[in-house]
Amino acid sequence: MSETDRPSHSRDDESFLRHSFAVARRAIGNGNHPFGAVLVDRDGNVLLEVENGFMPSRDGTAHAERMLSTLACTTLPAAVRARATLYSSAEPCAMCAGAIYWAGIGRVVYGLSEQRLRELTGNHPDNPTLDLPCRNVFDSGQRKTEVVGPLLEDEAAIVHEGIWTR
Repeated sequence: MSETDRPSHSRDDESFLRHSFAVARRAIGNGNHPFGAVLVDRDGNVLLEVENGFMPSRDGTAHAERMLSTLACTTLPAAVRARATLYSSAEPCAMCAGAIYWAGIGRVVYGLSEQRLRELTGNHPDNPTLDLPCRNVFDSGQRKTEVVGPLLEDEAAIVHEGIWTR
């Protein structure tokens, strides 16, 4: 997809994406991997924010986006989810993209691409990164999910500095 084919973004998108970076930094402070997700309604109100939940149980499915999608399904009406934007510090993996799709969240904006994340994590056993862009997962579904990203990728990468070499 060329840059001209990609959906446009706004300053609000950048601001809320930076909020997801702050949530990712908070996750590190809580002993988790550096990932965060924020759900914002179409009026710019933050509805939910979730950090990675890998620890203490070492739950490999406790990705921020997946947990946010579950929380959204159990607390918000479908119409709100359909008009909301999920901001993620990193591109949703295939599992998380599936959860976002099934939750009916209408738009995703992410910072760090899956490819760049893989470069940063290498072959770290806690993050066996898939090489499957979220757009491919969303495009295989019956409902449209708008995707913007990678955006502010260099800022998103800073959150991961020194994490995957420990």
